[in-house]
This record gives sequence, C-alpha cells and structure tokens, in this order.
Amino acid sequence: MNPNQSSRRRFLQTTAAAAAAPYFFTGAKGLADDAKAASPNDRPVLGCIGTGSRWQAVGPNAMKFADCVAVCDADQNHAAQGKERAQGIQAKKGRERKIEVYEDYRKILDRKDIDVVTIVTPDHWHTKIAIEAMHAGKDVYCEKPLTLTIDEGKQIIKALKETGRVFQVGTQQRSEMGGRFLTAVAMVREGRIGKVKRVVCNIGGAPTSGPIPITEVPAGLNWDLWQGQTPVVDFRFAPDGRWGKSRCHYEFRWWYEYSGGKMTDWGAHHVDIATWALEMGASGPVSVEGVFAKHPVPYKDGHATLDDQYNVATEFDVKVMYPNGVEMHILSNSPDGNGILFEGTKGRFHVSRSRMKGKPAEELAANPISPEVITRLYKGKQPGDHMRNLFECIKTREQPISDVYTHHRAMTTCHLANIAIRLGRGLKWDASSEQIVGDAAANTWLKREQRKGYEIEA
Repeated sequence: MNPNQSSRRRFLQTTAAAAAAPYFFTGAKGLADDAKAASPNDRPVLGCIGTGSRWQAVGPNAMKFADCVAVCDADQNHAAQGKERAQGIQAKKGRERKIEVYEDYRKILDRKDIDVVTIVTPDHWHTKIAIEAMHAGKDVYCEKPLTLTIDEGKQIIKALKETGRVFQVGTQQRSEMGGRFLTAVAMVREGRIGKVKRVVCNIGGAPTSGPIPITEVPAGLNWDLWQGQTPVVDFRFAPDGRWGKSRCHYEFRWWYEYSGGKMTDWGAHHVDIATWALEMGASGPVSVEGVFAKHPVPYKDGHATLDDQYNVATEFDVKVMYPNGVEMHILSNSPDGNGILFEGTKGRFHVSRSRMKGKPAEELAANPISPEVITRLYKGKQPGDHMRNLFECIKTREQPISDVYTHHRAMTTCHLANIAIRLGRGLKWDASSEQIVGDAAANTWLKREQRKGYEIEA
C-alpha cells in the first residue's frame, strides 16, 4: 500500500467512526501532552497574562505542552485563582514549579526564562501586550478578537514581521469542533456547492443592561490598570445572574470602549471561517452596509449619548460584498440558528459547532473530503487540538493555522461592520490601501485615541 492509500484509509476509518456525522475526523497527536513524557528542559516555559474565566480553559490546555512559572492579572483574585489552578495541574502530573504572581504583565515579559505567553485579557489590552511580548522574544497565544481597531491589526503585523515570533490566535473553530468548520471550508473550496453566491453568518445579539449604578471598586481590582488605553470612567456594577452587570470582567464585551459586541466576539469565529472558505484571507470586502441595526442607547455621530449602560448593537443585519461577487450577511438572528450558511449554484449547507445540515453535508457519508485536502488546508499538519498546533509550530518556527495575517483581514470586516452601523451609512473599502474610500470622517474610525501611558507602539 502506498502512503497516500494508507493515509486515506486512516482518514476514512476515523470519519466512519461516527455514523451520524461522517464528516468528523480526529487529528493525530504530533506532540506529547503527557507531562511526564518529557524532561523540564524539553518543555517550553509559559507565562499566563490574564487569568479570568476564559483562561480557565486556555491556561490548562497550554499546560499540556508547557510548564507555567508565572501568572498575571489586574485583579488579584483572578491571579490568585490562576496560580492555584496552575499549581494543582502541574503537581498532579509531577511537574511542580514555583509560580510567581504579578499585577503588571511587563514583569512576565521581562523574564528571560519564559518562552511563550497566553494573553487572555479583555479585547482592548490584546494588541499592546501582544506587540510588547513579541519584541520581548516571546511566542504568543492570544484570544480573539485580536484587535480593537483596524489600525491595531496593522501594528501587530508590523511587529510580527520584525520579530519573527510564532503567533496563534484563539479561533479554535479552525482546528476543533469535530472538524466541522474545517470540513465546511474544504467543501466550499472543492466546489461541492458550485460557485458560492451567498454566505450568512449568524452570530447572535448582545444583551441590554439598563442603567448600572456607580459602585466602589472591588477589593483586589486595579481598575485604573484594567481600563488601559480607554478613557477613565467610574466603576459600575449591579448584581444579576452569574456575572452581574458591569463595565468589567466578562461584561466588557457589551461596551464599545473595550470590545465590539457580538460583531467581534462571535464574528471573530464565523466571519473568519467564511473569509477562509471564500479565499479572502489576503484581501477583503469592497463594501459594507448596515441593513439594520439596533443599539440600546441613543447615538450621535457614532458615539453613545449615555455612559451608564451597555452600548453595543443588540440586533443587526450587515451586508458585505466581496470582489468575487459573493454577498455575505452578518446577522444577530436567522432561522438556521448560530452558525454559517453557505449557498451556491449547486446547493447549500449550514455548519455550526454541533452539526452540519443540508444535502451537500449528507453526501459526505458516501463521498468524504480527502485527507490530502484537509492536510493542505491545515498548512501541511494534522488538525486536532488548537493549542497543540501552536506548540508544534513553535518547534518548526512556522505560523500556526490561525495566523495574524488572515485574522486581521477577517477582523477588518467585523470592525468595518461596526463602523457602518455606528455611523449609519454604507462604506466602500479599498483592501489594498486598507482605507475607506471617499469618506474622510469614517477613516478616522480606523484607529482611536489612547490614554497617555497606555499607547500602543509597534
């Protein structure tokens, strides 16, 4: 049996393992994640910047492949919990390491023994920390969305080119979720639905809060540091459900000051996959238009007129046109539910984290995607764990599957969508110059003023 036949047989065996979902596959392990399988000298040294709720998944996953020696958070409570969790994980595997706790992330970047960092902070801190980490000689895993503005993406790319570091963005749909999204990209690329005409990304809407009262800053939280580049404001909090309503921690997502709402939260996932499938990862759209948008507070000239409650769009429909004639809609709601709908001249299918549906997906049982196509899409490596891919690439000094360049292009579309619905007008986009065409006022939104002492310098 030749190598290609053997590879295909292994692939068909794994896809056939789940009869109800024959398009799933299991990535091969290329890197040992058993903490006892390698000596300390063979494992990278890890520093964790940001140890809040999302880090509870990211940090332990990184510790499969690296030894944590430092954690950092603007909230002392999060930092202490991070240290305890990291110590417990490593002690259980017989790899006890002294773990230092810092408030200032620069203490981690200053350490020469640290090889790689995870950045799991609110969005408005991602770019500054990532750029400084690269210049400090660290490889980087950073949660999505990578940027707060389009200009920040250009700054990160500049730093990456200058430093040559390895950088993985936390868009796990490129690697995981049973391989559904990677399979969907392959289906589109192979012409399974003919020429693509329309794509719909349903990313959900944001919550409203109503007025949130000013309260005292919780003990242990450095509120000034947490705000970073953004304007200084009062701390607000109201008890409500698991997280409460606030300007901080998990709820930062619902304030344009710190994030972009669902447009950049889930858009970073679904628009990324759609952009990849359409082979627009090196260019971008030609126009972006807000068909419909609803904000929870009144807006004037693109700015919220109230500062005491969530302000990102709660409902929206944004129309994006690409140079190949494909029309994409980014929606807060659609009948198909959260996920991506691909429509072509020969068929349509919908993909989400839990399933694929539509005739082209059903046909995979008899005609699966070849392993060669999957491997080629995954940059020559076997897909599987997203974090594993990062550490495999750290060894080879290649860029991982979720690289900065393509993520920047996908996020550009999301940022343009937010600019369009905040200004209430359509935008023409020149992907080569990365400028909005014929709208000087809109171009000022490609970056934002940064608080003194927290400026981003590439």
